[in-house]
Amino acid sequence: MATDTAAPPTGYVQPEIDVPALTALLDGRYADVRNLVRTNLAEYASILDEADELSIDDFRERVKEVVVEMAATGQTGMGFPEQYGGGGDIGASIAAFETLAYGDLSVLVKVGVQFGLFGGAILQLGTQHHHDAYLRDLITGKLMGCFAMTETGHGSNVQALGTVARYDVDAQEFVITTTTESARKDYIGNAARHAQVAVVFAQLEVGDRSEGVHAFVVPIRDGATPCPGVRIEDDGRKMGLNGVDNGRIWFDGVRVPRTALLNRFADVTPEGVYESAIDNPNRRFFTMLGTLVQGRVCVGGAGINASKVALAIATKYAVRRRQFEATSDEQEELLLDYGLHQRRLLPLIARTYALHFAQEVVALQLHDVFSGHTDDEHTRRELESRAAGTKALGTWHATRTIQECREACGGAGYLAINRFAALKADTDVFTTFEGDNHVLLQLVAKGLLTDYASGFEDLDQLGMVRFVTNLAVETVVERTSAHKLLERVRDLLPGGDEWDQEAGLLDPAYQLAMLRYREEHMLAGVARRLKRGIDQGTNPGEVFSAVQDHVIAAANAHVERLVLEAFVDKVRALPDGDTKVALSLLCDLFALSTIESDRAWFMEHGRLTVQRSKAISREIGGLCRKVRPLAVDLVDAWGVPPEMLRSPDLVAGPINT
Repeated sequence: MATDTAAPPTGYVQPEIDVPALTALLDGRYADVRNLVRTNLAEYASILDEADELSIDDFRERVKEVVVEMAATGQTGMGFPEQYGGGGDIGASIAAFETLAYGDLSVLVKVGVQFGLFGGAILQLGTQHHHDAYLRDLITGKLMGCFAMTETGHGSNVQALGTVARYDVDAQEFVITTTTESARKDYIGNAARHAQVAVVFAQLEVGDRSEGVHAFVVPIRDGATPCPGVRIEDDGRKMGLNGVDNGRIWFDGVRVPRTALLNRFADVTPEGVYESAIDNPNRRFFTMLGTLVQGRVCVGGAGINASKVALAIATKYAVRRRQFEATSDEQEELLLDYGLHQRRLLPLIARTYALHFAQEVVALQLHDVFSGHTDDEHTRRELESRAAGTKALGTWHATRTIQECREACGGAGYLAINRFAALKADTDVFTTFEGDNHVLLQLVAKGLLTDYASGFEDLDQLGMVRFVTNLAVETVVERTSAHKLLERVRDLLPGGDEWDQEAGLLDPAYQLAMLRYREEHMLAGVARRLKRGIDQGTNPGEVFSAVQDHVIAAANAHVERLVLEAFVDKVRALPDGDTKVALSLLCDLFALSTIESDRAWFMEHGRLTVQRSKAISREIGGLCRKVRPLAVDLVDAWGVPPEMLRSPDLVAGPINT
């Protein structure tokens, strides 16, 4: 194990971090909300031990108990209208949920199912009748519910769900039926044990017409007994989140009144006439789904915050644990003084800060849209795209970071008491629920290629294929042609044809220009491939399949650029001082690490020479050495309650002194 402990350059003044001040900056406008959640997490810290000690059945009951008790503090109801006992602040509800990810993630997901998915569907898809009937009791946890969308045979492709709701005009009732075995509702949180009511997504049939997928409120239990026509089965033990009772549901001609339809966007009259203010069925469907984007935003934030827990543990361990006499015959070296260990952890800290600020942007957008401050079609589409991309990058980051941190703690990291086992198992599903990450990045790419044009609502796979014939593709080809792309990049960073060879590596304009060039070059490449395939008469489905990897790469590049922009904007807005210096170091580390990780692409496309590439790697090493003295303060500033770190052998007191 080699060591690299070279000091920062002569004349460099090491900044000092005011941890409470940095915490306040990170907590933002909802510091009081986040502190309430931290207090509740400390109060119920014992659940981290109970997850290992209790049977699954007992642990599920304990999780429900904690969720209901937390609801009594107001923590879980902040996004609901005040008239029903809520806080009336969507942004506060997101902040509360994100912070809850510092604790047991079964509690987090139970909260998400009850108040985010079930409660959110009632709030956003229902009207006053449904709000009056359900909101007050669901906010307190008196009424437990579930969100029955996913089926065994259909997950991401919601438009093809097999459950049917047929309107019986004589009885003025909807008849809910599971048409095939693959149409059973599956993986539904709260379904196996606790939910009394489900919001069920089904194909609405009125007369001889199918009107597409709509949502219905369906009772599924009377006490502990399934309602007539309802069959419920436990999904059983999962990789993680075993405090959440996921289950399967079948419906055999279950009848609900006409008013059970959540009718904000469409209704059926007593006489059996279907009515909607949105004529286009695709637009209506995706407008309905768009109101549920809050869950996607919350999962992205939860993944980012789970990463903070892992990094806090691994960083604190790395400044206590010693290994080998590398620079002294008298004392072994601290892990974090090794250049390799710095390279493993510190860029992840930088990326976590970057994603935190990107999440802050999307959470603010969601608050503004759902509060009616900036609510128009284009803004909503941008929100959906940004939420999808941030969720994908945030949850993939959690998976990578938790694994790296576990390895960085060696054998100690493998012990269950040190949280990595639960963090790995419980966050693994984040990459596929609330939208599979690859599907979400297709959504991002679709928005880029059509510039959120009128065809955007055709989000299903067939719509994704059809967009290749849209004239907007030609617009993208023109907009991102090589000479125009270079002109725009030069405008960002003047310097002639050699702009990227002459600019300072630590110039944010250079860093942004590199990521923007990559994004738009990739986007143009996708558009050209699509257009060429169509012009040659190839089946659109085959064309799309052939370029799908390029589509994902372009979307990923776009979101990484947005993340860097959010970080740069945050740093620029800070007053001069040590906090700004420290966050500038992290911003540079994130930007250059991002370029380095894709250096092959930049070199292939003439934007990075071998010498420049090596210079970037050297600069990253230098940045790591500058960040190293700040590392503990940087992770402490996240404000993870000490009780949540749970790792007495990793984070308290020296090892091998």
